[in-house]
Amino acid sequence: MAVNVLYTAHAVSSGGRNGHTESRDGVVKADLSVPKAMGGPGKPGTTTPEDLFAAGYAACFGGAVDLLAGKMGLKPKSVEIEVAVGIGPDDTGFGLKADITAWVGGLEQAEADKLIAAAHQFCPYSKATRGNIEVGLKTIVV
Repeated sequence: MAVNVLYTAHAVSSGGRNGHTESRDGVVKADLSVPKAMGGPGKPGTTTPEDLFAAGYAACFGGAVDLLAGKMGLKPKSVEIEVAVGIGPDDTGFGLKADITAWVGGLEQAEADKLIAAAHQFCPYSKATRGNIEVGLKTIVV
């Protein structure tokens, strides 16, 4: 399936997981460090590729929820998305796992579940990960 590209983001990294990454326009800048849990230095004030992926996924998924709520005629009072991205050894080296939790206010549980499930089908990050990594989905009505 061909994608009609409307926008392309560019980022550059040097030094791998103990280096630096930033967007070409300089808006996003992050120093990286392997966490202590993975045997790295876990330097204060640094982040990981998994943190950056989780942040992007959460924002994209939230955008999908907002768009689809309108199309489905639903009006949630609040939506908060958290994506937890884990990394660890698998059969081929290392792999990722993601867990999405959506807190939805102002809807019944069945409506919120339907909205979040639809967003998971629509979100480009969910499409990219589908069949590639394990992704958990949980909806909590607040």
